[in-house]
Amino acid sequence: MNFKDLFNKGANCSFAVVFLLCLLTCNRMSAQNLAVEGTVKDAAGLTLPGVNIIEKGTKNSASTDFDGHYKIKLTNAKAVLAFSFIGFQTKEIAVAGKSKLDINLSEDSHALNEVVVVGYGSVKKSDLTGAVSSISGNDLKKIPVSNIAEALTGRIAGVQVTSSEGSPDADIKIRVRGGGSLTQDASPLIIVDGFPVNSMSDIAASNVESMTVLKDASSTAIYGSRGANGVIIITTKTGKDGKMAVSFNMFYGMKTMANDIEVLPVDDFVKWQYEYALLSQTDKTILSNPNSYTKYFGNWQDRDLYNGVKGTDWQKQIYGRRGEVNSRDLGIRGGNENLSYNFNYAYYDEKAIMVGSDFKRNNLSLALKNKASDKIDLAFTVRYSDTEVNGGGANEQNEVSSLDSRLRHSVGYSPIPMPGLTTDNDDQSVNSYLVNPFLAISDNARQQAKKNYNLLGSFGWKLAQNLKFQSDLGLDNYNYSDYRFYGSSTYFSSTAKVGAGKPAMVMSDRKDVRFRNANTFNYDFKNLLGVNHHLTALLGEEMITTTSNNNTTTMLNYPDFFDLDDARKLTTQGTPFSVDNFYSPDDKLLSFFGRANYDYKDRYLLTASFRADGSSRFLGDNRWGYFPAAAAAWKISEESFLKNTSWLNLLKLRLSYGEAGNNNIPVGQTVQSYMSSTNSFIDGFGSYWAPSSVLANPNLKWETTVTQNLGLDFGFFKNRLNGTFDVYKNVTHDLLIEFPVGGTGYKTQYRNMGETQNTGFEATVNFIAFERKNFGLNFSVNVGINKNKINSLGVMDNFGVNTNWASTDIGNDYAVNAGSSMGLMYGFQSAGRYEVSDFDYVGGKYTLKTGVADATSVLGSAVQPGMMKLKNTDGSADNKVTASDQTVIGNANPKSTGGLVINANAYGFDLSAAFNWTIGNDIYNANKAEFSTANRNGQYKNLSTEMADGKRWTNLDPASGQLVTDPTGLAALNANTTMWSPYMQKFMFTDWAVEDGSFFRLNTLTLGYSTPEALTSKLGVSKLRFYFTATNVFIITNYSGPDPEVSTKRKTPLTPGVDYSAYPRSRQLVFGLNLNF
Repeated sequence: MNFKDLFNKGANCSFAVVFLLCLLTCNRMSAQNLAVEGTVKDAAGLTLPGVNIIEKGTKNSASTDFDGHYKIKLTNAKAVLAFSFIGFQTKEIAVAGKSKLDINLSEDSHALNEVVVVGYGSVKKSDLTGAVSSISGNDLKKIPVSNIAEALTGRIAGVQVTSSEGSPDADIKIRVRGGGSLTQDASPLIIVDGFPVNSMSDIAASNVESMTVLKDASSTAIYGSRGANGVIIITTKTGKDGKMAVSFNMFYGMKTMANDIEVLPVDDFVKWQYEYALLSQTDKTILSNPNSYTKYFGNWQDRDLYNGVKGTDWQKQIYGRRGEVNSRDLGIRGGNENLSYNFNYAYYDEKAIMVGSDFKRNNLSLALKNKASDKIDLAFTVRYSDTEVNGGGANEQNEVSSLDSRLRHSVGYSPIPMPGLTTDNDDQSVNSYLVNPFLAISDNARQQAKKNYNLLGSFGWKLAQNLKFQSDLGLDNYNYSDYRFYGSSTYFSSTAKVGAGKPAMVMSDRKDVRFRNANTFNYDFKNLLGVNHHLTALLGEEMITTTSNNNTTTMLNYPDFFDLDDARKLTTQGTPFSVDNFYSPDDKLLSFFGRANYDYKDRYLLTASFRADGSSRFLGDNRWGYFPAAAAAWKISEESFLKNTSWLNLLKLRLSYGEAGNNNIPVGQTVQSYMSSTNSFIDGFGSYWAPSSVLANPNLKWETTVTQNLGLDFGFFKNRLNGTFDVYKNVTHDLLIEFPVGGTGYKTQYRNMGETQNTGFEATVNFIAFERKNFGLNFSVNVGINKNKINSLGVMDNFGVNTNWASTDIGNDYAVNAGSSMGLMYGFQSAGRYEVSDFDYVGGKYTLKTGVADATSVLGSAVQPGMMKLKNTDGSADNKVTASDQTVIGNANPKSTGGLVINANAYGFDLSAAFNWTIGNDIYNANKAEFSTANRNGQYKNLSTEMADGKRWTNLDPASGQLVTDPTGLAALNANTTMWSPYMQKFMFTDWAVEDGSFFRLNTLTLGYSTPEALTSKLGVSKLRFYFTATNVFIITNYSGPDPEVSTKRKTPLTPGVDYSAYPRSRQLVFGLNLNF
């Protein structure tokens, strides 16, 4: 029995056992007859949910419910209860034998005591001097997601979250204030319980206590070399003093494909095939090659037989199944003053919308805290994650060739059977389009397995009254295996060096082991500087060592009938082609850091930090990087002239400056590395080893980002209206760029060159519209505006980048220009189409008139009426369109991003709606370019409805079944059409394929109901909530593609915003419950 079945079958039994234990606990406690209950309100008489109540001198505690009501059983009739709540003064009341106590709390204007986790520590939210935002674990619980990165969508200003496509394991790109790196990864550093990790996808949302985003360098500089692109700190749940608490959460849901690409219906498809056949013949007056049309579709005179034929919707066949998601998690938390614990198990299973695609993950964690003595604290955490991804969900955007894309075949494949036309057809020009979409899936079978475990331990020692030493140890072990099968229909198989056209398999294994040790001293000077001064200091050192081992084996020439399972079980039946082993040099980072926090009268705040990082990725004097930071804040609301202003709770001005570094390049770029090769020679003799294609550079040094930030925090009307405003400027210099070095025998070399800049504005506003005993309504809105600019490219002024979706048809389609932003799309400007009036018709031939731009050299054939027309943008005298007429035609950077969250509750019901949007970004719709073109490889390929009959230019007279050539007839035939002919020699990238990607989406909508406490308490249940959540509910956009939130060609950050053959995004509806004991 596997782990999943064990959990499924044992869930009810486990649930019953836990339930009985809780009942026993309730029965035992009921023997204690001492109890007090009541309601907690503010000064205005409004109830306060979530107030903490503790019996002083014990760990006995409770909290108020949504209606402000509480009930606590006492251990002592003379007990004193302490009531505390964020933003209010703590109140202590002696019970004195009373059974009912109603309490009113007074607002504490001095204390926004919410604690926010920052680098190597925590701080009260009101005392922050940097740009920091956070999301609580309670918020995450309300968002049923497979990857907690999705929970950030639209919720934090200046943080843009983009899912590359809709597959279960799709890459989720996070950018904090635009990111500064040019050719390297601009993702933020992710810290989980103090330990740096590569991804947050292995963390269960149910086990997260909080997520904090550090955005400016005064906050991130304490992380030095790794904080240049922002930092996301994830804190998982730990043990908690008090009685054992059990939580069980689950949801089940269904997923369906949200949108598809509309293609030609059967009758129009057949009509276009006939016209294509005529256009492709030497003698265009007759259909000279019957195999081209007649053999598969019959005679043109019988075309009416296809009218009304529905045909096969291949996108629906491949992506149209009903997906299912199952999620369960169990948490047990409790302890006493000496030992506390938190156990969490989470299981997630998704049957994706694509045939053969699924995703499974198990998460297990245990956290222990032990107070060994009054001076020594111990903590230990172990986490384990096991993920398996099968089929097309295994992230196909890094294919060997775009020819193997599943969506490509499901759009372009014939909607009707074509007997006799197979993938073995001798006509090589059409083979790549004759792959049945189901065959494209089975011939691209893939299985990925990821196993990850973390061991974390900490030792805290209170050396003196105000001095604490802490040592953290961590071990992260990551194992990854990838089995990729290439059937005979794939590009990989057809171009294999051995056994071309036979099945092949590539097996990859990777193991990363990371060790971390950090030691810190914290000292509080509060007793030395007087009552008005408060100074704390942190000193520390940290060492991180990472070892990587990669092994890739390519096996070719398997028997024709083999599939992935056969190839895995009978590996030796293939022919070994290459075995690549790469043991990465140890990646070592040694750091020393310090930070001081000072405040005067809790009014004037100063923070200063410094970090020195030594990295093994650099040599000599370049090895060390130094990263200072400073920030100041002024609580204006604490000044005497504002202190007694009743409507003002907080007004704080922040100013910060800091530097943070980036060493995010592959290990070993300062010394020449070698790679295994089966076709390299030294002095005429075969050699297994050959120099890598990347030339070493011993002079590499740190990439550094300098950040300046000015912010304002505010809270009005008892904090019912609160928020933050920030303006910033980030400049990244000494960019680490992979630079082409043609003519040297190498392809590229990493160099420090150039400078980028991000400037922007962020705003977050929270508003509690009303909050009453049985209902409430609040809003949270955030807006981010970021402007990116490349200040310099070193020795270059510009260079181009190719997305390669169209192989060699399209050259560089992105431009990197000094003085402009990143993400610039580069292509031709469309001028519509060539009309008959653009030509002179003499002797049966069309000759372009003088003054009309001639695009023959870039279109690949002499221009004719109906062909795509391009602009001569460089104004050349000969009026010929050449490669020099390409220009910037789009920008993938949004002018603004934002989100809106609405929360409402009434009489046990709760409603939450989360919206997100982007404004002003362009999308490179490569699908539009491909499926509007029937190029030299395009016979029998279906087209999108952009080229529907009545829209596209046609040369075919449907009455006679012959091509029209005379000018008058051709002009009349196309008088009402608007598009050019899809018959072209190659794909073209023009501004026609660049679209506005702005959108407004209702991302999640949740409706829940919590059963009354009077009912659940009788069952020993503290909370029972049922809910429905819909995801991707609707979207408002002018984008013609399936979804504007896409970025598929992501091997480099220089090509954002490409929509090509993306796994379709789904729409999801789930039902779930939250159960607490």
